[in-house]
Amino acid sequence: MTLNANQLNFSGGPGALPESVLQQLQAAMLCVPEVGLSILGISHRSQWFAQIVKELEDNIRLLMGLPESTRVLMMQGGATQQFSMLPMNLLRNGQSADYIHSGYWSGKAIHEAEKSGQLNVAWSGKTVQFGRLPSDAELNLSKEAAYFHYISNETVEGLQFHRVPGREDVPRVCDMSSDLLSAPGEFNRYAMIYAHAQKNIGPAGVTLVILRDDFMQRMPEDLPGFINYHAQADAHSIYNTPPVFAIYSVLLVTRWLRDEMGGLHHVAKRNQLKADCLYQVLDDHADFYRGRAAVADRSNMNVVFNLPDAEIEQAFLKAAHEAGFSGLNGHRSIGGIRASIYNGLEVAAAEQLADFMQTFRKRYKTATPQTTGLSPAYA
Repeated sequence: MTLNANQLNFSGGPGALPESVLQQLQAAMLCVPEVGLSILGISHRSQWFAQIVKELEDNIRLLMGLPESTRVLMMQGGATQQFSMLPMNLLRNGQSADYIHSGYWSGKAIHEAEKSGQLNVAWSGKTVQFGRLPSDAELNLSKEAAYFHYISNETVEGLQFHRVPGREDVPRVCDMSSDLLSAPGEFNRYAMIYAHAQKNIGPAGVTLVILRDDFMQRMPEDLPGFINYHAQADAHSIYNTPPVFAIYSVLLVTRWLRDEMGGLHHVAKRNQLKADCLYQVLDDHADFYRGRAAVADRSNMNVVFNLPDAEIEQAFLKAAHEAGFSGLNGHRSIGGIRASIYNGLEVAAAEQLADFMQTFRKRYKTATPQTTGLSPAYA
């Protein structure tokens, strides 16, 4: 596919959507052919939308290899709502849950869960500056826990679990907001998975919650409807007015994954190519591009690194933006550089960024003292 002249989106979120999906959304803004109305004006109570929700549920189960009994919900409030809603449902009566503290977002989840009940932090990466993930032997897990929670991919620190941690006799809950549908996985080993959409699977406004039915039966039914998983499941994601546009967008992405990409195995190969070409630059020039994450725990979604000093980082970001690369600023909590390479980003875009990184380093290295450490092109 030929890349257009617009900025290439390497932002940590919202991430890039596939070009073919954007084209369909552009048309749907004016008129959805089978309805004759703009997507922004179609009733969430229409038969057409009920069919959209049903197909989306089926597509998620198909792509992830999940049984028909799995509940697939399209909720609102992002992962942040799930940080609170999950413990509110399961820690009401003195139960405790196990959490891994692997970075910025798992810290947020722990902070919210502590308001509802007792937590056991099974491992914390604070002492290693969140530069790596724990081994199984380092996890202090309890068989009495109501559930075990972790985040599969820490977008801020660029850390990703490449295995499934936890006990098989304790319900496993995972926030997969930044890597869901980016690769196949052992999804049947999870009691619950949740993911906001604005990384790999759609625009902000919808959050996928995937629940094993036996796990949902453990949850109380006497909570207010908006934080009641039973009520949400029974309403098939239409408990209140849902974000129709966002849900339709996610449906189009699942069709793209199913039909154009040929499933998660193929999209995983594409994502690996993107990650490999960027990490190769870091490995080849570790004196200049300093990767933050331990090699074994590097994320295939977020390549996080630093340059020799803050001044050079700012020059890099300025030059990158001028060259057409958007969203490379590191997270506000740690700074640095972050290249997010979600599903919708083309391999060619990552290759262009890798070439830019090589060129920037060469020009910096050949700079004279009179340029204060920066070549004229990047001063």
